[in-house]
Amino acid sequence: MHVRPATHEDRAAPADLHTATVEAFGPDGYDAEQVEEWAGADERSPTDYTVDAAGEHFTVAVRDGAVAGFGHLVLDAGEVHAVYVHPDHARHGVGSALLAELEGYARGRGRTELALQSSLNAVGFYERAGYERVGEDESPGGLAVVEMEKEL
Repeated sequence: MHVRPATHEDRAAPADLHTATVEAFGPDGYDAEQVEEWAGADERSPTDYTVDAAGEHFTVAVRDGAVAGFGHLVLDAGEVHAVYVHPDHARHGVGSALLAELEGYARGRGRTELALQSSLNAVGFYERAGYERVGEDESPGGLAVVEMEKEL
């Protein structure tokens, strides 16, 4: 597996990967209607993913020749915006490698802590990575999320 910064050629992968991941793992924390809305397959397009925005870091993990996952860090806000792993590549260290890359990037640019809003189905993943629960909220789409933080 190889983790690297995303390129414009990678922009198509996150839309499909996002939908597949939510459909596979979303039911572990949400009901069918919430999963369908979150997956948003009909509403998501490759242009939704800006891989080179200033103050952000967008990375992909490539495994067996395919984009197996992506991670997105909003450096200015100190926020991990996303870590998604395609179900075909889950439980092979892809998510951990992506998160480690985002944290290393943030640390290298002077961040001493990161925050994120975890979906209910991913809380355990982030806790194993050292994130602590600090509250509960709703995502912009209205899903219940757990606010988490980690000192780097």
